[in-house]
Amino acid sequence: MIKVSQRAKSVPPSATIAVTARAKELKAQGIDVVGFGAGEPDFDTPQYIKDAAIKALKEGKTKYTPAAGIIELRTAIARKLERENGLKYAPEQVVVNIGGKHSVYEAMQAVLDPGDEVLLPRPYWVTYPEAIKLAGGVTKIIETDKANSYKITPEQLKAAITPKTAMLVINSPSNPGGFMYTPDELRALAKALEGTNVCVMSDEIYEKLIFGDSKFISFAALSDDAFGRTLTLNGLSKAFSMTGWRLGYTAGPLDVIKAMSRLQDHMTSNPVTFAQYAAIAAMGPEADATIETMRIEFEKRGKYMAERLNAIEGIQCAEPAGAFYCFPDVSAHFGRSIGGAKITNSMEFATALLEQANVAVVPGLPFGCDDNVRLSFACSMENITKGLDRLEQWLAR
Repeated sequence: MIKVSQRAKSVPPSATIAVTARAKELKAQGIDVVGFGAGEPDFDTPQYIKDAAIKALKEGKTKYTPAAGIIELRTAIARKLERENGLKYAPEQVVVNIGGKHSVYEAMQAVLDPGDEVLLPRPYWVTYPEAIKLAGGVTKIIETDKANSYKITPEQLKAAITPKTAMLVINSPSNPGGFMYTPDELRALAKALEGTNVCVMSDEIYEKLIFGDSKFISFAALSDDAFGRTLTLNGLSKAFSMTGWRLGYTAGPLDVIKAMSRLQDHMTSNPVTFAQYAAIAAMGPEADATIETMRIEFEKRGKYMAERLNAIEGIQCAEPAGAFYCFPDVSAHFGRSIGGAKITNSMEFATALLEQANVAVVPGLPFGCDDNVRLSFACSMENITKGLDRLEQWLAR
């Protein structure tokens, strides 16, 4: 008779994982399902990265490392941040985490005290509010709308700050919609924070997957003030197609990074040792060509998906500026009955679409926007075309 803690009970399963799991069940039954649910590239991890891991294994790199990660990797990350992002961190200001989710969780645990408020623009990645909750924080939503490409304004930010505000979460380009702030928009937000004690958690995991004329800048690079208040989160999952390797990292003020390292020491000991050596290789001279190949393909797919979605009656979709997601508004179809199923929200929309048309999308509700659904274009163009054909035919019933 073992009870489950209230803390654990309060955390729902990931919506993306739930949809992917149901799609896999149907596929196991022999059903041809087009999956737009998973948030991971469909490309294999580049061979030179796998070779580096194999080499590390053969050399016996299988023992404990410092909790924050090996100094060689933290040095490589610090060099990357200075070279590519204009951020000068010492290796001691970098902690290597067990994937991007772990970076988010540890950052919240290291900064937040019970009752602290975290400003979270809507829509948001599904893990953010759960990590805030587990740290004892209070999520304070800042509303956005599609007319402003789901981005907050400096005026909204200033109005949301209270004496209890401890953190602002920025994710650009974003999950769920590839929405992206311009450098000037970010500078205006940074200016609005001056004179406050608000920490910025800048999740930059999609920084390499930028489309069109969009320009990326790290939040910490905006000003000296921004540098001092920002935790820069990144990782290798998306740009290097290393989702299963579980390597993320955080850079920021030394006292916070040390706190994260202490937490990690007791939670996980260290990141997987041989994977850390593969990460060093990943950031080497072959990186740019590897990333650019994927980026070009994602840009082509994203443009096609957005155009197709906007051509379907009752769907509105902003073209993504980065990442590999579209986040269309499908609420014009709420109130309909399709294939005998009453559609009144994003959960019912996604469920009926999967069960009736064998297309898996993620409902927008867990992202804070019940009018929308998320489609990942991290799949082949053939599957994108097939899945969108099915979606269009399903809605035409």
